[in-house]
Amino acid sequence: MITELTDTSSRDIAAALIKARRTVGTASGLVLTLLIVTDGEHFDEVLAAAQASATAHPSRVIVVTYVDAEKPQLDATIQVGEGHPGDLLILRLHGRLREHGDSICLPLLLPDSPTIVWWPNNAPDNLALDPIGSLADRRITDAASAPDPQEALIRRARNHAAGDTDLTWTRLTRWRALLAASLEQTRATITGACVRSAPDNAPATLLAAWLSDRLGVDVTRVDGDGIGVNEVVLNTDDGDIVLSRVREGTAHYRVPGEPERSVALRRRPLTDLLTEELQRMDADDIFERTVQKVLEDSEAS
Repeated sequence: MITELTDTSSRDIAAALIKARRTVGTASGLVLTLLIVTDGEHFDEVLAAAQASATAHPSRVIVVTYVDAEKPQLDATIQVGEGHPGDLLILRLHGRLREHGDSICLPLLLPDSPTIVWWPNNAPDNLALDPIGSLADRRITDAASAPDPQEALIRRARNHAAGDTDLTWTRLTRWRALLAASLEQTRATITGACVRSAPDNAPATLLAAWLSDRLGVDVTRVDGDGIGVNEVVLNTDDGDIVLSRVREGTAHYRVPGEPERSVALRRRPLTDLLTEELQRMDADDIFERTVQKVLEDSEAS
């Protein structure tokens, strides 16, 4: 069931949502509210990812877009059922209403459940102080999609608050797991490391900072020929540990004294990244230390 409201209010939207749920007869059991702040250019991609992730985490998805206009006005689309495992609200805030996103969205949040805010593209400098960001238990950004990914990472670090995370970090989950596993297979001392990636790659910057912070060694960044992170080499007294992506979905994995193996290392779609982040509600202390290392390195250079 789809309901369109023009020049409306939060109270009218909440009432229309209750009416739609009673009409369609959807079950309860929504576990969180996902607030998404996006623009028209990326709307379809972002909405598709949110709807797909809702199959794993039944949720109320509220998509907020801003409309440049002189007259302040709130328009809304309410979708219940229609293939969406939860509630879907699309809010269009015209004019000065963008400054009051918190008071508009607050009455529409699920009670007694977590609220997560996701900025898929451009994000405010200070997430926790943003009107909509202030409503959240967790705040998700994606520096890799910003016009200047490296500068975006530094801004995230400079204004970091508990509950902040970034999808550039989520993209590294499999890389970090494989590298951590390799260290459990050798007692050799790590003497250095190198990360090879596409130029100006934000996940590679985080990966190098994480390795440097955890291992206490200098990490060299090298431009590679492939997209994203291409290869990580950990230098040890017994030889190099190498994790190298050789083609899409596959990497070669070599530890001194062990035969080389092929391992799965695919590029994960946006839906997978978002679904992983919706699984945790606690602050990510390791991510916080890593972005602080990025900030320290940028200030030292």
